Amino acid sequence: MTSRNQTLFERAQQHIPGGVNSPVRAFRSVGGVPCFFEKGAGARVWDADGKEYLDYVGSWGPLILGHAHPDVLAAVQQAAVKGLSFGAPTEAELDIADLLCQLVPSMDMVRLVSSGTEATMSAIRLARGYTGRDMLVKFEGCYHGHSDSLLVKAGSGLLTFGNPSSGGVPADLAQHTLVLPYNDPAALAEAFAQHGDKIATVILEPVVGNMNLIVPSAEFLQALRELTAKHGAVLIFDEVMTGFRVGLGSAQGLFGITPDLSTFGKVVGGGMPLAAFGGKREIMEQIAPLGPVYQAGTLSGNPVAVAAGLATLKLIQAPGFYENLTARTHQLCEGLTAAARKHGVKFCAQHVGGMFGLYFAETCPDSFDGVMACDKEAFNRFFHAMLAAGHYFAPSAFEAGFVSAAHTEADIAATVAAAEAWFAAR
Repeated sequence: MTSRNQTLFERAQQHIPGGVNSPVRAFRSVGGVPCFFEKGAGARVWDADGKEYLDYVGSWGPLILGHAHPDVLAAVQQAAVKGLSFGAPTEAELDIADLLCQLVPSMDMVRLVSSGTEATMSAIRLARGYTGRDMLVKFEGCYHGHSDSLLVKAGSGLLTFGNPSSGGVPADLAQHTLVLPYNDPAALAEAFAQHGDKIATVILEPVVGNMNLIVPSAEFLQALRELTAKHGAVLIFDEVMTGFRVGLGSAQGLFGITPDLSTFGKVVGGGMPLAAFGGKREIMEQIAPLGPVYQAGTLSGNPVAVAAGLATLKLIQAPGFYENLTARTHQLCEGLTAAARKHGVKFCAQHVGGMFGLYFAETCPDSFDGVMACDKEAFNRFFHAMLAAGHYFAPSAFEAGFVSAAHTEADIAATVAAAEAWFAAR
């Protein structure tokens, strides 16, 4: 009997490229048919066949409270009945801007947008406009959205300029982007020694979530802050994923590093399309209508999305929220690692706040090359075994996972037990 997921996927491919509206959803990395979800509640989701899963994707991070939190739903409903969009200012935009600047002290001003890609694209344009320079430095394996300047892979040598990693990206544009290895202070220092007066900005994920989870070294972060300040370049922390995920102060608060600009998404919108970028007043005042750097969006600050974001940001300030979230994530990582090692499986895991990474390797990687050396085929087998057992992990060996406040100790124990059964049977 053909599953409804299979039927929907076949139908989807008729009018949607690849049958999905974002590539990783297609399961191309792991093989098989993607799940079409019909509802979510707390830590669980149900697919089109009615199968229930414990969810460790959480819409790729936004659902820190779990699916369909009643307070968030109530806020959305109250906003929606007043109107879906105005294309004009609302008081709620001021409330969330005030709250973001309160929670993230590096930001004096903030601009709301609709997606993480839009936030990072705008922050980079702002940094270039502010400095009057063109060169962008990013790090191999970090993903900052699909704007042209960022879809660039490393060149043939350490300090050669990048090459397009996507069709449709002009080579001339890619040549303004320098791609360096993550967690390599020496490479960063050499880049600034050669190009310091040309570098407009350095952008990074302060905890990488888009080549699985990679944690930065203190030396690397300190070098970033010192070198950008010394050479007048703008340091951008892309906290679209880490923002309010790894702590109330986000990654910059956790690590004690103050960037010049920051980008936020995911948790900020509580599951709705909302993102933001912000930073020092002298930089942000270069944005139109105050300055010459143009950025606009018809649905920016959408009142329904802002309502979901405000409700979420208020709830995560509850005493003990992050301690409990971190404890559950730690329970998952330690439990999976212990279960694997018990049965002689080469496996490890790590986490920062509510984000985690799973690796079929002896030790947790700290770079793109380290991630590439992990056993991808072992992950794919693990993924499908866990999916069959009702535990939904990211359908790629190169994506971080997420625990929500709705996950209980019993939920985590059930996932660890299912994993141990598979480890034992290998």
